[in-house]
Amino acid sequence: MTTQMFHDTAALTGRSLRHVLRSPDTIITTAVTPVALMLMFVYVFGGAISTGSGESYINYTLPGILLITVASGVAYTAYRLFLDRQGGMFERFQSMPISRSGVLWAHVLTSVSANLASLALVIGVALIAGFRTGASPAAWLAVVGILVLFTLALTWLAVIAGLGAKTVEGASAFSYPLIFLPFISSAFVPTSTMPGPVAWFAENQPVTSIVDTLRAMLAQEPVGSDFWVALLWLVGILGLAYAGATAIYRRRVN
Repeated sequence: MTTQMFHDTAALTGRSLRHVLRSPDTIITTAVTPVALMLMFVYVFGGAISTGSGESYINYTLPGILLITVASGVAYTAYRLFLDRQGGMFERFQSMPISRSGVLWAHVLTSVSANLASLALVIGVALIAGFRTGASPAAWLAVVGILVLFTLALTWLAVIAGLGAKTVEGASAFSYPLIFLPFISSAFVPTSTMPGPVAWFAENQPVTSIVDTLRAMLAQEPVGSDFWVALLWLVGILGLAYAGATAIYRRRVN
């Protein structure tokens, strides 16, 4: 049964990836907005922003830009899943000897692959714009691991949106708050510069701990407790989103 599930998931993932490759503008579009934000903050606002860290502003802000990239990209997962549901693909798959879980995992793995490609584009532009890091290969692997975990957590939230939406617009609109959340965090300015209630929210929401962890890893600085806080947030969100998505999917296919 497990071998069959892996085989079905691989086949369905190949189908989803072919759809993405036939429309590479999806990946490019996902990267364009974060790149534009990065260039605007670095070249327009960066000179007026003091982070107190002594590092270049592009080094400071890149972790937040990477999270925005993922938040933008997962909207396409909800969109593709909604189209499959509306087009009767679930019913067709039910009439075939295909693992039910493979249908969802195919969309999730496609999301991870497409978002990693978008993240690579954003990092490439950041290097051209002056981003520099002496992070070791192990630190880079840790950064990639956190970004993959973040992508998985948000993708399963996208699955919930794609399964529950009644319109195409509704399927992708869920990502707007996720894109906005890094702006109320330590992604672009230190939380100490914010008014009291805003600073409290910024310091205690998940994006801040994730951004601070990525920033410390890329800067070769001690990560401290931020890593464990970020990990708890990511694992908790991933677990709840996965449970919710699979429960909704089971109700729909039954």
